[in-house]
Amino acid sequence: MLRAVGIYKHLTLGARTAVLVDGKVLLVRHGYVAGWQLPGGGVDPGESAEEAARREVFEETGFAIDGPMTLQGLYHATIYTDRDHVAVFVARAAHESRPFVPNKEIAEIGWFAFDDLPPEMAPGAARRLSEIIEGRPPASKW
Repeated sequence: MLRAVGIYKHLTLGARTAVLVDGKVLLVRHGYVAGWQLPGGGVDPGESAEEAARREVFEETGFAIDGPMTLQGLYHATIYTDRDHVAVFVARAAHESRPFVPNKEIAEIGWFAFDDLPPEMAPGAARRLSEIIEGRPPASKW
């Protein structure tokens, strides 16, 4: 009934990954929004959040995650709607599977030392990295 009258709204789930290797984090800079971000994107139908996180890291950067990932937290992202949720994973090993080529979605990638993050960090990504690096529990909001 709710769908028939257009009231029903779907929740969305995104997945992002903090790829941490040798004291550095892998970040992406989109061509369409300001700030450096954790690689990630939407979870496709039939895909787990972890599968989406691995796929998005590869698609956006050319790096493949090696070994297990841990779930850092599940966040309610309220920037655009009240229906978005983001799962953040931590990966501690990765290798370059194909060279990165700038494109319409991702203009640039980079490895940054924890103590030398770019000043143009997206606020949500900066908060997530701070939680991870400092060992603090995850907040509930993005």
